[in-house]
Amino acid sequence: MRSACLLLSVALLPLASAEWNQWLGPDRDGKSPESGLLATWPESGPEKVWQVESLGEGYSSLSFANGILFTQGVKDGKQYLIALDAETGKTAWETEHGRPYSNRRGGGPRGTPTVDGDRVYALGGDGNLICADTSTGAKVWEKHLLKTYRARNINWGMSESPLVDGDRLIVNAGGRGASIVALDKATGDELWKTQSDEAGYSSGVAVEIDGVRQYVFFTGEAAVGVLATNGELLWRYRPVSNSTANAATPVVRDNLAFFSSSYGTGCALLRLESTGGSTTASEVYFNRDMRNHYSTSILLDDHLYGFSGRILTAMEFETGEVAWRDRSVGKGQIIHADGRLYILSEDGVVGLVEPSPTEYREVSRFVIGSRDYPTWTLPVIADGMLYLRDQERLYAYNVKAP
Repeated sequence: MRSACLLLSVALLPLASAEWNQWLGPDRDGKSPESGLLATWPESGPEKVWQVESLGEGYSSLSFANGILFTQGVKDGKQYLIALDAETGKTAWETEHGRPYSNRRGGGPRGTPTVDGDRVYALGGDGNLICADTSTGAKVWEKHLLKTYRARNINWGMSESPLVDGDRLIVNAGGRGASIVALDKATGDELWKTQSDEAGYSSGVAVEIDGVRQYVFFTGEAAVGVLATNGELLWRYRPVSNSTANAATPVVRDNLAFFSSSYGTGCALLRLESTGGSTTASEVYFNRDMRNHYSTSILLDDHLYGFSGRILTAMEFETGEVAWRDRSVGKGQIIHADGRLYILSEDGVVGLVEPSPTEYREVSRFVIGSRDYPTWTLPVIADGMLYLRDQERLYAYNVKAP
């Protein structure tokens, strides 16, 4: 049961309801505020408005603000932060930064740009962090995190989406004594640094527990919480971490924080309690029934919906009890909008699913297919459009109801 005396808030940016300004949407929880969307799709899928064939190599998802889409890609051997006109898909500007990252499982940048007012922040697969003007793409500042903090790149490339909280930009740089770093978002100057964990593939969230503002991260080694003002370690939990890849974003509601990873590990729910300016974390449960690989579970009412390996799983949030399992459209990424789950499988199958704690209820599906690599990029819904990326290709579908 939720604690009535507990105050928790996730870092939000003051944007219109149609905006999707960062990784996993405005609240970093995978939920779009969109409404009035199609309840079902034709067999061939919703109307495709436009398609881009040359976005560039990469797995970066998209952010959306003021009619502009922001993403990243590698073109002609160069890494770019890219802005597109959302109505047409035409490139508004491209800004080169860092050096291209390559990998046998698909190269290019992984992180999603974060939009904050007239600035956009993006982390490249090589560890270069850039701040640019949203209108022109002009560089405001940039900092190579791996070089600055003497960290090594992780196996599949830096994948984090930067977190903006007030005047701070927070990243999991992965350096010794500088695992988590807070920068002045206006200048890129360091405010504080803390811990020595290797970077994970996950992105952090900002929460407030009983008046204690903190940043919750899933690093390459543990689930951790650090004090927002100076980076002081508040709590640390290792059992949910694996030695290969921690990728899912933490899911936090009230004073409960959920973490999940694959590679034979599992999931854990922690209870966070703050007194005297400090916070403790105690284990509510740990099990192997939700093993998020590269996607993050969605919390709706009392249930999580996420992929445990290749199986879509509904799990009761506060108890860890499994409600049902289904292969759905295949292992993939998942978001929520207007009472439906939108699922993009790594084989390019798109599913529309009614979330239910009692059974799997698929409403519609269609296929975009895939090319050389799996379709691992998170879908985005903004301003009545569904955006799907498959490496260089980007599709825009009209999902607004007539």
